[in-house]
Amino acid sequence: MRTDPFREFDRLTQQFFGSQSPGTWSRPTAMPMDAYRQGDQYVVSFDLPGISPDAIELDVERNVLTVKAERRPLELGEGVEMQVAERPLGVFSRQLFLGDTLDADRIEASYETGVLTLRIPIAEQAKPRKIAISAADSDRKQIDA
Repeated sequence: MRTDPFREFDRLTQQFFGSQSPGTWSRPTAMPMDAYRQGDQYVVSFDLPGISPDAIELDVERNVLTVKAERRPLELGEGVEMQVAERPLGVFSRQLFLGDTLDADRIEASYETGVLTLRIPIAEQAKPRKIAISAADSDRKQIDA
């Protein structure tokens, strides 16, 4: 799996210089993730706290997995005055390029406590397999030359 290193660099630069602007659909902000292999599948977890599950889009096209999510402002109601608002709003996105050894047709997704977890199985043809070796007949025939 590969990610866009420049997008991550942009995110770090924005955090360092304090110019963290909200992401838009045409220029989304990157989201943090962890990825690891567990048995015959890869597990990818994205941090998306405060995002409603219906605001998450998950697409796969030509082995490119795209995750987009939008954190919308809270509707506080009348008479409520915001004191601190540090959580970034806007659109977050991440693309992963899936290798041919992964089965993109059987990806499973779950969202719990602000973490989107994807389970991507390894394709059957990419799994290691044992090959049986048969012994040659011990009866050898002589060939007249």
